Amino acid sequence: METASLLPEYLLNAEGVRALDERLERAGLLELAMEEAGRAVATTLHREYPAGEVLLLAGAGANGADALVAARHLHAWGRRVAVLAQPSRHPLHRDNRARLKAVGVTPAPLTPASLGRALKAAPAVVADGLLGTGFRPPLRAELAHLIGQLNAARLPVLAIDLPSGLEAGRAGLPDLCVKAAVTVTLGGPKPALVYGPAAHAAGRVQVAGLGVPPEWLAPHALATRPSDTEVAALLPSRFPDAHKGDAGRVWIVGGHPGTVGAPVLSGLGALRAGAGLVTLHSQEQAVADLAVSQAPELMARTRPDLYALGEEVRTGGRPDALALGMGLGPDAAGLARMALAWGLPTVLDADALQPELRGAGHEGVVWTPHPGEAARMLGVQAGEIVADPLAAARELQRQYGGVVVLKGGPSTVASAGGVAVSRGGHPGMASAGMGDTLSGVIAALLGQGLSAAHAALCGVRLHARAGELAGERHGYGLSATDLSLELGRAWKYLTAASA
Repeated sequence: METASLLPEYLLNAEGVRALDERLERAGLLELAMEEAGRAVATTLHREYPAGEVLLLAGAGANGADALVAARHLHAWGRRVAVLAQPSRHPLHRDNRARLKAVGVTPAPLTPASLGRALKAAPAVVADGLLGTGFRPPLRAELAHLIGQLNAARLPVLAIDLPSGLEAGRAGLPDLCVKAAVTVTLGGPKPALVYGPAAHAAGRVQVAGLGVPPEWLAPHALATRPSDTEVAALLPSRFPDAHKGDAGRVWIVGGHPGTVGAPVLSGLGALRAGAGLVTLHSQEQAVADLAVSQAPELMARTRPDLYALGEEVRTGGRPDALALGMGLGPDAAGLARMALAWGLPTVLDADALQPELRGAGHEGVVWTPHPGEAARMLGVQAGEIVADPLAAARELQRQYGGVVVLKGGPSTVASAGGVAVSRGGHPGMASAGMGDTLSGVIAALLGQGLSAAHAALCGVRLHARAGELAGERHGYGLSATDLSLELGRAWKYLTAASA
C-alpha cells in the first residue's frame, strides 16, 4: 500500500475515527469531509473500472453515506449507476440520499432479492459500503447473507474504507467478510488493512484524504507509517574524508553448533549498511571459517568464553554498537544481561530475547522479536501477537524498555515516542536468515550514530526495500544473502527519494 504523499500516514482504529468525526462535526466540516471521501471513491471507481455499470451498496451508517456521495459524482460524470440502500436514520445518510434523488438516481431497497437481481446483471464493479469502522462482530444474519451473495458472484469489488465484515483494529480474518479487489480507505489506513491475514481480504489499498491537515489526524492515530522521504532524512551521511573508524565499529556476538551462519548473515548486513569495521565473536571456529569464505572483510574471533568480552569492554575495547543473540544458544540470556550493563547501543535478537531480561532495556537497546519470540517474551500465545501487532509492540516496549521491532510483513517499531509501521517488503523474504540480516543492519546504523528509534525505523525500511529489489532481480524465492547484496541500492533509492 503506497501513496505519493511526502507526509506520514496515520493508522486509525474505530475509536480514532469516531474522535476525528466528532472534531469535524464540531468544526462544521463533517459533511465536507464526507464529500471529499465520496469523490475519492468515485474517482477510483472510474479510474479502475472505466466502462460499464457501477453497482453501489449503501449500508445504514456513514459508510453507506459515502457510497451515496460516490454514486452522485459518478452519475454527474455520465456513468451508469445502480444503488441499493438500507433504510437509515443517520442524518448524513438521509441527506445524501435526498441529494442523489435530486440529480435523478433513486436508490432501491437493499435486500437479498434485489442484490441477487443486481448481481445477475453483471455490473463492471460493485462498491461495498455496507459496514465501516464502527462494526463489531458478530455479523447480523441479513448482512451475512448479503456478503455471502456478493462473494459468490465473483465480481470485482471496491471496498469503501475497509471490506465489510473486517474489524478495523484487528488483524484477524473472520470466517465471512467481503473479498475486495481494491479498498479505498478514508483518512488513513486501518490496522486490518495493513496486517495479514485481515489485509488479504482488502486487495490493493489506496488512502484517500479527508481534506483536513495532518495535525487533525495525529492525535487520534494508533501509529504512523513514515514516508520514504522522512526515513531518508534520518539516514547518516559522511564527509568526503571519512575513514573506517568514523563509520562505526560493530560487534556481532552469536553462533552455536548448527547455527553458525546466523552471525555471518548479521555481519554481512552490517557491512552492507555501512559499518566501517565488523567483528564476529563466537565460540565456534566454524563461524570464523564461514565468515572468511563469505566476506573476507568480516573479522572473526573465536572465543571459548564469550563472557571475556566484558573485560575487553572494561579495558577500552568498546565497540560503537553490537548485535547479540543470532544463533547464540543457551548462554544468550546471560550474555545479553552482561551486554546490557555496558550501556552501549545494542541489538538483541533470536536467542537473546528472553523473559528474564524484562525491564533490563535502556534507551540504546533495540529488541527484534518475530511473533513467536514476542509471545515468549510476553507469556502469551503467538496468535495474540498476530491478532494485534500494534498492541503487542507497545506492550513489549513498556515491559522491556528501549525500542522494539516486532518483525513481520510489515514490521512494527515501538519506542517511548510512539509506534510506527514500516512500508514495503516482498513475500520472498519469508525465508531463514532475514532477521539475522536485519539485526546487522540496525547495529550498523547504531554504530553510525543514529538513535535506537531512528536506527530501527531506517533499518526496517532499508531491509524491506532491499527485499523488494532482490525480488525484482531474482523472482519469488529469496535468500538473506540476496537481500544483503541489495542494501546499497536500497540506500540509494531512499536518498534519491528525498533529493
